[in-house]
Amino acid sequence: MDTGQGPTTRTSGISPLNWLNHRDRNPSDRYDVESRTSRQDPFPSSQEGCTPAVNQRRHRSIKGIHPDGESGRKGIHPLHFLRICCRSSCTASKYANFLWPFVPAAIAIHFARPDLHLWIFVLNYVAMVPAANLVGFAGQELARKLPKVFGVIFETTIGSVVELILFMVLIKKGEQSIPVIKAAILGSILANLLLCLGMCFFVGGMRRDEQEFHEAISEAGTGLMLVAGMGLVVPAAFSTALTGSTTLTVTQASLAASILKISRATAIVLLVAYAAHVFFQMRTHHSLYEDILETDEHKEKDEGLHKDPSKTRLTFTECIIALLFAVTCVALIAVFLVEQIENMVQERGISDSFMGLILVPLVEKTAEHLTAIDEAWDNQTNHALSSVLGASVQTALLSTPLVVLVGWGLNRNMDLNFELFDAVVLILAILVVGNFLRDGKSNYLEGLLCILVYFIIAIAAFFYPNPIRSEGTAVGGGVAPMANAKRLLTTT
Repeated sequence: MDTGQGPTTRTSGISPLNWLNHRDRNPSDRYDVESRTSRQDPFPSSQEGCTPAVNQRRHRSIKGIHPDGESGRKGIHPLHFLRICCRSSCTASKYANFLWPFVPAAIAIHFARPDLHLWIFVLNYVAMVPAANLVGFAGQELARKLPKVFGVIFETTIGSVVELILFMVLIKKGEQSIPVIKAAILGSILANLLLCLGMCFFVGGMRRDEQEFHEAISEAGTGLMLVAGMGLVVPAAFSTALTGSTTLTVTQASLAASILKISRATAIVLLVAYAAHVFFQMRTHHSLYEDILETDEHKEKDEGLHKDPSKTRLTFTECIIALLFAVTCVALIAVFLVEQIENMVQERGISDSFMGLILVPLVEKTAEHLTAIDEAWDNQTNHALSSVLGASVQTALLSTPLVVLVGWGLNRNMDLNFELFDAVVLILAILVVGNFLRDGKSNYLEGLLCILVYFIIAIAAFFYPNPIRSEGTAVGGGVAPMANAKRLLTTT
């Protein structure tokens, strides 16, 4: 980038490591895409370190818009808008758009035939995939208009909108939905850590012997997940210790009240941890993460795979319209889907654990998983790892505390007293993934092992029985199912 002394010619073939040093000597090159293609910048910036004037499609950048997200258009153009949304972010996401006919069908059958519970559940379950995919794509397009690190955090947050909507609809439904919420919280984390990360390692390893990622991404992510995992299982450990204790005398009412207070206090602490994590990424260590992500893109371009910057972009207005439409569809589908969960549990024999640990997370995380897998395929391992670990961190440190605090406001007994099975599986999954990330390299075998571990958990969840109420019926409700079962045994 020019600093006022005329255009500067740079040499090509800079390795990612040397490029970082090259960038440090030239601070104005931070967002200079042209410096990596041996071209001169025909529109030099007037200030050092500012965003360049053009992107690879030769579109002038508007002030405050990152060049990678510049569309070169204003307002809304219906044909461009539909074509870009149908194209989506990758091939897998594009194929997911073929499921859009299920959206009006799911909405129509809900009102036309409310007695067809199974069909309503199946249609809305499938319809959630294209709707969530549009939320993820519109959020990704909007994130590209922002600075690198903030854009990644924003994209991950937008991807969590589907999860938050489902959780809020479930908690609003009543106490009977709390076991499903608890299982869905841990299921969402497991789907990210084992299934999605495993698919990223496997797909990326099919094209290369090994893929490498930066230790700053993996260490920060696994460290946060260990802290979050401890915070999530402490209330369950507290409950289990006191329920099975023969030396401590505590009434069930006081125990339940104590667990609820511990859970709400833990939720506040987890929110503080999330705020510290965001501050760490965006303020104190912003340049580190920015360099890592830009080096990832540079590495991909050196391999001749980086075609994304040349794609046509949505305008800012089109991004907002797409987000509003997609979120509206997701909210409607989530309401219709949640209304059928109780019927599926009671009439179809699906356990709360399988519904929450497997079925709900799979549909809510589809868009994020497709994006991360596509990034791994293109050898953007740091981007993929940031997406996967970032989504897991957001579920543990943002979505979970929010649903606990919202339940507090709605006078729901939403606590963090998870089933012992769920808590143990979560900690083991974090340890397994942390061990694979320790060496900073991945291959298809590690990915396959992560996927197989997820399948083992899915099989166990399928056969896991529903909690027991005090009257002795297996249903999908209860604040502390494990404690209720033990309470029933001791009273009889």
